[in-house]
Amino acid sequence: MAGATTAQRGTPSPDRPGRPPRKGAGSTEPPKSPKPAKPVKWNVPRGPGKQLRRVPALASLAAAVLLVAGGSWVLYGSSWLRVEKVTATGTDVLTPEQVISAAAVPVGAPLVGIDTDEIESRVRGRLPRIDSVDAVRAWPHGIGLKVTERKPVLLIKKDANFVEVDASGVRFDTVPKAPAGVPVLELNAGGSPSARRFDEERLLHEAVLVAGSLPAPIAGQTVQVKVGSYDSIVLELTGGRSVRWGSGEQSDAKGRALTALLKAAPKAAHFDVSVPTAPAAAGS
Repeated sequence: MAGATTAQRGTPSPDRPGRPPRKGAGSTEPPKSPKPAKPVKWNVPRGPGKQLRRVPALASLAAAVLLVAGGSWVLYGSSWLRVEKVTATGTDVLTPEQVISAAAVPVGAPLVGIDTDEIESRVRGRLPRIDSVDAVRAWPHGIGLKVTERKPVLLIKKDANFVEVDASGVRFDTVPKAPAGVPVLELNAGGSPSARRFDEERLLHEAVLVAGSLPAPIAGQTVQVKVGSYDSIVLELTGGRSVRWGSGEQSDAKGRALTALLKAAPKAAHFDVSVPTAPAAAGS
């Protein structure tokens, strides 16, 4: 009896009322799995990050604005890049001072704001002798004018003066004295049968065509270009020599033929190159 009593005290009955059975000790219910841990949420403030990204962009924009403003001030507002000097090159009959005066470049104006096209147009308009002009900025303080003057190939007598005509037929100046080495036009086509068909302007064009095509050595010896009709042009050379030229057609070939004749017959007084493939020389 005593042993039974001891066993009863040491081993509690699973069916003992008032006490729930212990888990894992004679219990058939499976143990519950632990709940998964919830992820930790890190609350990162977004506002300051956006502001940090905006700062470099704003700084770059501000730098660009300052750079443009500074550059504009240097070009237009400062005294560093303003016109202080105007030069002219390429003149022959004219003087550099005449070209500079005609250009009327506003000294003291910002160099970047100078209208070079307007300057070129002004020079050509005021000085008809100028064939071309190139106005360039010479940084940091200058404007350079490079000009090309027209060259007369023929002179038209007008009262006591002479009108200069270039190879394009442009009458660009009137001078009191005939330039050396430039022939004078003698137009006498009033009695020509072709006078109605070829007026004075057309005959002048033919004379200019002939004079402009003469090789330099022959042009220097030509004193007069006589025009009697469209196909009757005669050159008067120094030393009393004359050349029957014909019309203005094939003038380049006629110039080469005359050059050869002058070398072959240096003492001849009359030359005929009206047909350049069959030139002739006569007299002495």
